[in-house]
Amino acid sequence: MKGMANMMKQAQKLQSRILKLQEEMAEKTVEATSGGGMVTVQANGRQQIVSIRIEKEVIDPEDVEMLQDLILAAVNDALVKSQEMISAEMSKLTGGMNIPGLM
Repeated sequence: MKGMANMMKQAQKLQSRILKLQEEMAEKTVEATSGGGMVTVQANGRQQIVSIRIEKEVIDPEDVEMLQDLILAAVNDALVKSQEMISAEMSKLTGGMNIPGLM
């Protein structure tokens, strides 16, 4: 029974550290660009886009599709980088164990 109590204590510590990590990740951002830096997107560790910057040189009313593609590419890249950041931090916290549903 003592072993079970110790395991529960460890699980509670891990849960507390995970909650703290989630708060920290909300403050961290990653950046992605497309079109040679013409479109820049920042995402945070909560998988939210926090900013999009578009250089005026890329805005062409005759080619809206290109701008849409550049934005889409930068957003998707930013979200991938955000997920990689979260995974790396979570791996440090769990000692590399893959625990489904943590983040």
